[in-house]
Amino acid sequence: MKTLIIIPSRLAATRLPGKPLLKINGLSIISHVFRRAEKARIGDVIVATENREIMDDVKKNGGEAVLTSNKHNTGTDRIYEALQKIKIPNIDLVMNLQGDEPLIDVDDIRNLNQFMINTNSKIGTLASKILDKKLYDDQSAVKVKTKEELNDKNFPEAIYFKRKTLKKDLNTYHHIGIYCYQMGTLKDFVSYKESPNEAKYKLEQLRALENKIKINVALAKSHSIGIDTKEDFVAIKKIMEYKT
Repeated sequence: MKTLIIIPSRLAATRLPGKPLLKINGLSIISHVFRRAEKARIGDVIVATENREIMDDVKKNGGEAVLTSNKHNTGTDRIYEALQKIKIPNIDLVMNLQGDEPLIDVDDIRNLNQFMINTNSKIGTLASKILDKKLYDDQSAVKVKTKEELNDKNFPEAIYFKRKTLKKDLNTYHHIGIYCYQMGTLKDFVSYKESPNEAKYKLEQLRALENKIKINVALAKSHSIGIDTKEDFVAIKKIMEYKT
């Protein structure tokens, strides 16, 4: 099966404006993510952005990028427009990889892709075990509850996604914002209007569940830290610079 990775990215983040172009070890965050995606070697990688500065940066660093509208409410809507523009034939799976997670595990990307191929699932995503109990109350850390306990070999259905949940809830994990869609499912997803709970909780995956599209979840090796604030950026910068 043929997989395409598309990374949505924009400069207008409210909590940390301009974050895709912030540099770690002399390379922008978005280009770090692009290189991680390429390293997975599961298919072509393209950045979808509304900002020419991001497109120029990605291309300068050896990547591919396409310019999209600035009217999109979600990353998935943005990647679908990019898909229409690039016109790569015979794509079976489209992976939506977050542009603010430069520490995303390459093996986790490969693993999710393989689960999608093996199971013929409509949408797949990743989650990790919750090790820090504070995350249950942290509304910036999205939680997912699955039908079965996650392990290395299964790919159970998600029951719900929430921003706040109870510690006693069984089979509840820290959601990682990466999605892999069957091509037809992606077309269906973007054709649906924003669902009530998607609007209420700002979680686009609820659009799928509220339209009866199943989402399967694979266990990630580790939780990749997204960069949402200046504090996140400083912490990840220290980790990545220490590693080199």
